[in-house]
Amino acid sequence: MGRYEERVWPGNPTGSTRTERTSCRFQAYVPEPLVGIKLDLPASAAADIVDVEQQVRHLNDAHPGLANLEPLARFLLRAEAVASSNIEGLVLNVRRLARSEATEREGLPVTDETARAVLGNVKALDEALTVASDPNRTLTVADLTTIHKALLIGTRDERWAGIVRSEQNWIGGVNPCSAAFVPPPEDYVSELLDDLAAYVSGDEHPALLQAALAHSQFETIHPFADGNGRAGRALIQLVLRRRGVATRVVPPVSLVLATQADAYIDALDQTRADGSTLSGQLSWVELFLSATGRACRDASRFATDLASLERSWRESLGRVRANSATDLLVTALPSLPVFSVATAAAHIGRTFQATSEAVNRLVEAGTVRQVKVGRRNRAFEAVGLFEAFTGFERLLASPDAETQVSPPERPVPQRPQ
Repeated sequence: MGRYEERVWPGNPTGSTRTERTSCRFQAYVPEPLVGIKLDLPASAAADIVDVEQQVRHLNDAHPGLANLEPLARFLLRAEAVASSNIEGLVLNVRRLARSEATEREGLPVTDETARAVLGNVKALDEALTVASDPNRTLTVADLTTIHKALLIGTRDERWAGIVRSEQNWIGGVNPCSAAFVPPPEDYVSELLDDLAAYVSGDEHPALLQAALAHSQFETIHPFADGNGRAGRALIQLVLRRRGVATRVVPPVSLVLATQADAYIDALDQTRADGSTLSGQLSWVELFLSATGRACRDASRFATDLASLERSWRESLGRVRANSATDLLVTALPSLPVFSVATAAAHIGRTFQATSEAVNRLVEAGTVRQVKVGRRNRAFEAVGLFEAFTGFERLLASPDAETQVSPPERPVPQRPQ
């Protein structure tokens, strides 16, 4: 069972205030290991797990009007990275991320620190999905540190990348005695991470329950100096991909959790009970299932909007030869919302000349517009794509999925006029 342990904080001799310099006692939480944990879920929760798993699988089914799910998958992965970062106070919209991503692809420096941090989150999600690609491979603590390293490399917190903490940390307050939450002492971290990796490598629980428990345990361990929230939400996607539930498209769970940030933090707090954690875990699992189901339903609606947008692009182009550079580029636009001709040519596997001609045709049809990345590099942006996503994001930010009924509960872009 989980328990609190009393420890002594020696104080920080170089602290600026007396509170920081004074020694004190604090309570650190040591969670129960996950391997072999028994959870007697009520029948309603068990049924919800089955229902939401089916919704995740449905999101990964073919969508009418979308010949290829990869562009949708790539766009939703970016959206998940943006929302997961927003929860941690790193506010960036998808258009700004896409332009920074295009800048990086061109070998130019990304000077926007927030953009670099969110690009790191995209890379962490990519790394998590790569780790999950072989379901028979045993997850290791080294895999978790690799995901964390991908998150922080190239950011101002790079010095902490992939390094498991070797000292006590805490959340909130100037020391652990005044903190909102104190994770387990450093001498427990190694064994708890070994247990977490072993648990994620198994299949003793349904995939959605496993993802929920793995995430809450990771956040409780808080194994890194920074980036725990974003790395922990990447772990959710790792579990869903590894278990064969989200085979191609990640459900953008963080877009919903960002809307319910206070309830999300409160639910995680409830899993840290002294003694049996069943009731607290159940509250968190119910919130997680609700958020995942909502993310899947609204993402499916976005897929329909994306198919409609692609149809409008094709109508504006007129007749397009199948498998031509123009045909391939239109299909790929959600994967390349901002791109150069060279990037597009590499992506669709056509020559620079053929791709350049396709881009010119898309510009003439009003399907893409010219923009700049960096100071003078020419790039192109898909017309209507970010506007469609703004509608999707506003939908998820509304508790009732309708901003005219219930306004967004977090900052979101204005609805396009």
